[in-house]
This record gives sequence, structure tokens and C-alpha cells, in this order.
Amino acid sequence: MAETETIIENTTDERTLRRAKRQAMLDAGESPYPSHFEATAFSADLEDRYADLADGEDTGDVVTVAGRVRSLRRQGKIAFVGLQDKQGTIQLFFRINNLSDHDWELLKTVDLGDIIGVTGTVMRSRRGQLSVAPTELTMLAKALRPLPEKFHGLSDKETRYRQRYADMIVNPEVLEVFKKRSRMIAAIRRYMDGEGYYEVETPILQYTLGGANARPFITHHNALDMDFYLRIATELHLKRLIVGGMDRVYELGRQFRNEGMDQTHNPEFTTIEAYQAYGDVESMKRLAEGIFKAACHEICDSERIVYQGVEVDLSGTWRSATMGELVSEVVGREVSIDTPADELRAINREHHLAVEDAWGAGKLLFNLYDELVEETIVNPTFVCDYPVEVSPLAKRKPSDERLTDRFELVICGHEYANAFTELNDPVDQEGRFAAQVAAKEAGDEEAMEYDHDYVRALEYGMPPTGGIGIGVDRMAMLLCDQASIRDVLPFPHMRPEA
Repeated sequence: MAETETIIENTTDERTLRRAKRQAMLDAGESPYPSHFEATAFSADLEDRYADLADGEDTGDVVTVAGRVRSLRRQGKIAFVGLQDKQGTIQLFFRINNLSDHDWELLKTVDLGDIIGVTGTVMRSRRGQLSVAPTELTMLAKALRPLPEKFHGLSDKETRYRQRYADMIVNPEVLEVFKKRSRMIAAIRRYMDGEGYYEVETPILQYTLGGANARPFITHHNALDMDFYLRIATELHLKRLIVGGMDRVYELGRQFRNEGMDQTHNPEFTTIEAYQAYGDVESMKRLAEGIFKAACHEICDSERIVYQGVEVDLSGTWRSATMGELVSEVVGREVSIDTPADELRAINREHHLAVEDAWGAGKLLFNLYDELVEETIVNPTFVCDYPVEVSPLAKRKPSDERLTDRFELVICGHEYANAFTELNDPVDQEGRFAAQVAAKEAGDEEAMEYDHDYVRALEYGMPPTGGIGIGVDRMAMLLCDQASIRDVLPFPHMRPEA
């Protein structure tokens, strides 16, 4: 060991130093990466169990704990280690007289970031710190790379996203967001199960593009020698299951859209889509409220939350308002689908919005809403009565066939859900698919394709159905108070590292 110690003392590069310590263990016949270690206690549980332990008292109770070394202070014949486990951090109070000569020497090789396990007695220091006084020490994983310093070494956002593992170690609040996200998803599943929905899985590789207006990722299937799309939505397959007799279905899973990235968009994202036979758009409003409130109760203290400094009230029955009503409130005059197209076009131009001559009243009204209104909405609002031109899969309103039985749920200026009374007339669906094909041929890369099999399924008869899609990542942003979608995705998409 003496020769190795000389090498270590003369080494200035910390990674080289740590590698030397690793090699020294191997040369001594010890593994720096053993296969198994079983902890019997965790930090928060110990804090609760020994909350009444007096300062300076030693219990004699033996426990085994394991975790990552987050702080380390040596003082002659004693040493203090802050050990981070899955529940938090607990102090280890090492004393030379409590350890074997071997373990005391091993302690000298421990670095910040190492993962260790100890067995010892529970005590409280004279300064009031609950501690474990180790009698045995085991190296569980020698860290060869030092942890970044919190405020300077890992403050760059790009670095944090690329090295998410280090971000989670150094910034415990990041780890907490991902734990909350996991609990939120579990709460959604429990709620859906309680409402009688069956969770299903539909193809990710699809040969017909449909279910949404979006640009797809394309891949090649070698065995079939044909191109497939990564799915942009689960809608059309889920509704096939409704045709087949599954009265309530949902899928919580990944979608893929070959589009830009910003604060609320990532090319790969998670949604929940659900469909209810004999339901409608009103059924979906109640379902949306139920899902959000179930998730909120799981990870928030109240239905009144704060998102990026703005108070949001998720309690009660949420507001429903037509697109025309909301646009009227913002532009200061009453407008609707009945407003002449020329007047709507003029209002668009008054607000310096680009429009096309071919747009009818529905598209012009939607443009006003999309550009001027959505960002002004704070509390949960079901925005209803979308024009049929922008809703190729929604059922027309019986009272006005220019509009559809559709809503989008908007909170804090962002869309969180999209829902329809689903179109179940196969002839009407044929016509809308044909219109989408024409739009694609005219250059619209986001238009859907004609799905012949889906039309055939509708021809067998689909009952009246309500359907909804909810953005799970955006829900996590809202309930975890995160401004960017990247902060609720463990591994957001980025350019490859140089």
C-alpha cells in the first residue's frame, strides 16, 4: 500500500487519484463495486423514530444504512459524513475506536460522491444532530468522477439536461419533480381504473398517418420493405376498440411529432387519450376535471395552486365558454361564427394578424382566438364550439353544422386537453379525410392521410362517443410549478454533444 499511497499523494488530477484508490482496493483483493448490500433503515424514518432522543444520548440500537457521500469532514480520530439516501440525508459519526483498522484505513480513501454502506448504532450528538456511529464500513461504488459543485459546476441548463444524473444528485429539487411526476401518473391510472376504463396499448409504428394534424417521424421496416410513421396520436386505434365493444378505453403513452422544441413542446411527449362509449363532450369535461383533481390531490396541498407566480384555482366546476364569447371579450365587440368573413378578416388585420383570402369565417374566428385570446386565460376554462374547418375528427353540433362539439382545456395560457363528441358518421368522415388529403396535396405537411380501415370500422357502427387527449408533461409542469417541459422530462431531446 505504501507505494500506492505515494502515487496518490503526488497526484493532482482528482480523477486519476480516484482511479488509483480504486486500483489499490483491487490490488488488495477487495471489490470497489460489490454485488449486494442490504440497508435496514433510512434517514427520514430514523428521524421520526428517534425524534425524542436527547442530545448526547446513544441508543445502542444497531442499523444498517447506505447512500452517497455528500459531505465529508475529517478531524484526527473522528470523521463526519453526510450520507444521502432515498429519503434524505443523515450524519455518520465515525470514531477510530469503533472501527477495525481495515475500515479506518478504508475511510481514508472515501471521497465525495462515493456510495458506501455502514452498520452502527443510532445516537444524537451533543450538538443535537441525529447520527449513526458506524462500527463497519463497506465501499459500494467508488465514484471516479467528482460531483459538480452545485452553483458553479452545474448551473448551465444545457449541461444539466445532458447530465441529468448529476443534476439529480446535486439538485435534490430536480429529483423531487420526477418523483412527483411518477406519483401523478400513478394517481391518473388509479382514477381511470376507478371510472371503469380499460388501459390498452396501440401500435407505435403506423402505416397510415392520422389522429392529429402534425408532421411525423418516418422510419423504414426492413422485413416489409415499407415506410412507417411513429404515431402522432392514439385516437384512431382507440376508437376502433370502441367499435369492437370496449366501452371505456384509454392509453397513457408516448407520441412523436417531428416539430420544433420550445418551453411547452418536445418531439417525444406523453399523453393520455380516453374514449367513452355513449358519452359526449360534456362527459369529457367531467373526466378532465376528475383527472386533474386526482393528480393535484396526489402531489399538491390544495386545489388552489401557484404556477410561475400566478394563482390558479382548480376547485369547483370549471368554466365553459364558446370561442366566440372569449374572442368578443378580448376584441371588445361581439363576434361569432355568424359574423361576416369580411368583418372577421378586418378585425384580424386591425390586430396585425396575417390571414389568407381563402379562409372562411370559422378559420378567421379561430385565428383571432389562437393569436389573441388563449394566452389571456388563467383559471381552467373549457373553450367550446370550434369551427369544423379546424376540427377534422369532431362531430358537428346538431344546432349549427358549422361548429363542432369540441373543447380545449386552457389553463395559464396553455392548452392541456382536447376533447370531442366523436364523429361516428362514416360518410361524413370520408369527406373530411378527403379534405385532409387535398390539403396535403396542396402542401400541408401536417394534414392527415385517408385511413380506409378506420372508415371501414365506422361502417360497422360506432356508438355515440366522447373522447379526450390530455398532455401529461404539461400537467406535470403545472402541478410541479415548472416553466419548461424540459424540467419535467428526465431526458429531454437535445443536439448531440460535440
